[in-house]
Amino acid sequence: MTKYLISFPSAAMVFPEEDLPDVANAAHAVVREAKEAGVWVFGGGIDEDVPPVMVDAEGAVTDGTYPQTARIEGGYTVLDVPSREAALEWAAKFAKACRCAQEVRAFQYDPES
Repeated sequence: MTKYLISFPSAAMVFPEEDLPDVANAAHAVVREAKEAGVWVFGGGIDEDVPPVMVDAEGAVTDGTYPQTARIEGGYTVLDVPSREAALEWAAKFAKACRCAQEVRAFQYDPES
């Protein structure tokens, strides 16, 4: 099986604020379904109120991040599924629940992970 990252940026979720409880419930239902199906690895939303930091090989911490990743935000899910088609099916479920398109990326195979 292959692990897939299914994600979206925060700005993609455009709906009236009063719909947030319904969106959250729908998203949690898909999470529960993925867990019951045994494909759930990890998921969550980036806390955009906590700024990123960099940690070097000696453990020194500095504010900021790589320029290429300065805008990482939104929601992320990692699923372990048997095919790309299965990942796309799960992405469609999350897209419906979150009311926004989902990006799908495959992780390279690593027998240690």
